[in-house]
Amino acid sequence: MSVSSNSEYGARPRFWFAVYQLLWHLLLPLAFVRLAWRARHSFAYLHHIPERLGFGYDKPNSKGSIWIHAVSVGETRAAQPLIEAYLARGESILLTHMTLNGRRTGKQLFSKAIAAGKIRQVYLPYDLCWCVEHFLRTFKPKFGLFMETEAWPTVVFRCAEIGLPLFLVNARLSERSARRVNRFGEAGRALFQAFAGILAQTEFDSQRYRSLGVKNVVITGNMKFDVPLDANLVAQGKEWQEHLYASKRLMICAASTRDGEEEIILKAWKDLLLCNAFEIQPLLCLVPRHPERFDEVANQIHTAGLKFRRRSEWAGLPKDSVDLDVILGDSMGEMPLYYSASNLVVMGGSLLPFGGQNLIEACAAGCPVLLGEHTYNFQQAALDAIAIGAAKRIKGELLLGETIALTESLKGMLLNASELTKMGEAAKTYTIEHQGATKRILAALDQEMLALS
Repeated sequence: MSVSSNSEYGARPRFWFAVYQLLWHLLLPLAFVRLAWRARHSFAYLHHIPERLGFGYDKPNSKGSIWIHAVSVGETRAAQPLIEAYLARGESILLTHMTLNGRRTGKQLFSKAIAAGKIRQVYLPYDLCWCVEHFLRTFKPKFGLFMETEAWPTVVFRCAEIGLPLFLVNARLSERSARRVNRFGEAGRALFQAFAGILAQTEFDSQRYRSLGVKNVVITGNMKFDVPLDANLVAQGKEWQEHLYASKRLMICAASTRDGEEEIILKAWKDLLLCNAFEIQPLLCLVPRHPERFDEVANQIHTAGLKFRRRSEWAGLPKDSVDLDVILGDSMGEMPLYYSASNLVVMGGSLLPFGGQNLIEACAAGCPVLLGEHTYNFQQAALDAIAIGAAKRIKGELLLGETIALTESLKGMLLNASELTKMGEAAKTYTIEHQGATKRILAALDQEMLALS
């Protein structure tokens, strides 16, 4: 893999780039309206507004840092082993995000390094030429690493033009996204060709990037397998699980659910409870993907007539949950707790066409996973988990008014304790066998930067 000359290969498409810039300038007021709208849930959305425009940095002392861009929560967590590896080498990190929750997650994960001045957190500016230019001139990073799917045209093309190596790491590209890129013709393909290199998760991803004309692609695996679970949260989850067993309860976690999926899950859950087929009564822990939807989902549970409480109502572990039907997981950063306390996970984002959420963390906790049909964002991970016996796919179509397939899948798995145990063991094996992506990414980047020096 080598950094390519961008005079012809991956060059900025001038006409379409001018149109793109015009649209950004015209729509910029709407970006601030959107932030103001989100501020209804948290005033923090209005913090650091100048950073969105490439200005307002206090003491920008991060020149020569390694720049890592992790757009939101999932990407920030996935970047953890890579960031920690570079910190162990004595490098300083410029960590950028686009979302408030991504920034909060980064602050939570790397609080000590941030306090020590080893990590600098800012928002990536909006993709306007003057915003990006001022950002790059201010920080002058050593090289840049964009996580997974991020490809902002102004940033990517400008880095190529000024000779700043910018890599797409832990990269994934679904078939749907590849088709979308191809609709833009040469302009879309040039965007990915302008990266200094692409370090893809799987052979599927590599083939799709190559179909866009990208030559410098290396398969390095998925860093999410290298992300450690919080040991304290795992221990608390196991303690919670033991208490549930003592109360003749077991928990099923519907994790990272998306809009529309909660209605399907709650209807299936009511039908499951009505069948009275269990000696040990199941308890649903419902964890929406986005915190701003916690109140909305609470109203849905109430409307469904199910007895529930919010996780936030307990200061410690929710041990007095014997008489509940549902616990609403309205907390941030506690997925290892929920997974470790659960006997089965229904993976959100896969019941409706959202592409699925990260099933790897659940498997790392030794929890079997039940998937819907929509897992195109985690295609290889889902196939591998099913193949090794760590996950199963729901048989049958899921619609808002028809949830028999989910109800029957849940019932069949919960009535087969030996199968759940076997799947849990397979889940741990699955995560261990797929570790090592971080080391491969570091080696590839070291080789690349050595060639450039």
